[in-house]
Amino acid sequence: MNIVVAENHVPAMRDEDIAKVRELEARLLAMPQVPIGTEHALHGGLYARTITIPEGVVLTGVLVRVPTLLIFDGHATVNLGGEAVELTGHHVLAASAHRRQAFLAHADTRLTMVFATQAKTVAEAEDEFTAEADLLLSRHPGALNRITITGE
Repeated sequence: MNIVVAENHVPAMRDEDIAKVRELEARLLAMPQVPIGTEHALHGGLYARTITIPEGVVLTGVLVRVPTLLIFDGHATVNLGGEAVELTGHHVLAASAHRRQAFLAHADTRLTMVFATQAKTVAEAEDEFTAEADLLLSRHPGALNRITITGE
């Protein structure tokens, strides 16, 4: 028998909740920015991107338009479907499309997003999962990227 665990799901967000994240992001851009590197992997028809949010940092994401797995490891408050939830430890979350999340890291927190793709480059994969790829830290001048592409 399968057991469905609702807390392991990141639901799609309402447009008004996405707008709140955009408002938060506009306020955060006025503050000093913390460089955050991105690890990318394209292998076996999957794209994975991993970031580490340092303790005390608030980070907003782009609007994700594809369902993904979101692997969380750390301690942070995150908006899930319009409510703030504190997560600790390691979680593998089924994350729906149409979400734009904000995270407040209470300790260094690693996030890995994974989805199936036919992309051959990181840019293709980024353009697939969001129409806001120009906002990604991995696209900023001087970005810290570590890329693995196996071709398998």
